[in-house]
Amino acid sequence: MSTATRYADFATRYARYLSPEYERLALAVSRDRDLLALLDTLPPPKRQPNLLFGVVRFLGGPTDDPAAFRDYVLASWPAIEPEMRTRATQTNEPGRCATLLPLLSALPQPLALLEVGASAGLCLYPDRYGYRYGDRTVGSGSPVLDCTVTGLEPPARAPEVVWRAGLDLNPLDITDPADLAWLDALIWPEHQHRRERLRAAAEVAKAEPPLLVRGDLVDDLPALAARAPKDATLVVFHTAVLYLVPEPRRKAFIELVTALPGHWIANEDPGVISYGDLPDPPSGTMHMVLALDGEPFAWTLPHGQSMTAIPRR
Repeated sequence: MSTATRYADFATRYARYLSPEYERLALAVSRDRDLLALLDTLPPPKRQPNLLFGVVRFLGGPTDDPAAFRDYVLASWPAIEPEMRTRATQTNEPGRCATLLPLLSALPQPLALLEVGASAGLCLYPDRYGYRYGDRTVGSGSPVLDCTVTGLEPPARAPEVVWRAGLDLNPLDITDPADLAWLDALIWPEHQHRRERLRAAAEVAKAEPPLLVRGDLVDDLPALAARAPKDATLVVFHTAVLYLVPEPRRKAFIELVTALPGHWIANEDPGVISYGDLPDPPSGTMHMVLALDGEPFAWTLPHGQSMTAIPRR
């Protein structure tokens, strides 16, 4: 996929309906030869829209006007380029816990959670947050995560978590102001509610920091999984991570995780993991597939806003 196509695809499949600002920006970049030429000097994984837009926001540049953005990127490329080469899109969206909760609550308790691509580990606290599924509330913690559910029953309780750990190539420290600022920069401009819950979730993690291990999702997963308590149900999970992993490593990870004891929860773009024939997703923006042990369970929106049941095959 060319860089121009990548940005146009991001505008129409990801940003539309969710971020008009990023939709305009991505479409403008997709048509700009000068910006595309700069991006094409980077390795393909580093050309992604979320990374460019996040770096510009992190450095204090404008994203609300495509012309001003263009001028800033062309003038500031010497500062932007090294940031894009060294950083990664590590969006740590605690709202995704609202879509994980129905699966986690239904598994044998207590749980030992192991997140792959954990970033700062904010999705490792599904038992500490509060949830609102229409008129059903679960838990009493903060932040309160809203999620619309269709075709399935909201969970009646939060899970019991006795161990939590994360694996990441570059784990972030939620107590480090610079790392927190990077997570803030990755949140889309219009999503102030996500900034508020990022900070609320950060306070939860600061009170009891998770075990975060720097490592590879294939090479280092077995050793970390072996550290989980034997009297707890191991759950290896990931959300919007595998699209960043080259296909051979992705296949190796899937083979590995399916052989581990316990359960595997994936919440990924439908093109990342093959599930055979899937029904059409709900209309609107791009949906992800939430699956348990390789069996599709629900369509979800990327930030945990909604989930729609997928009939069992």
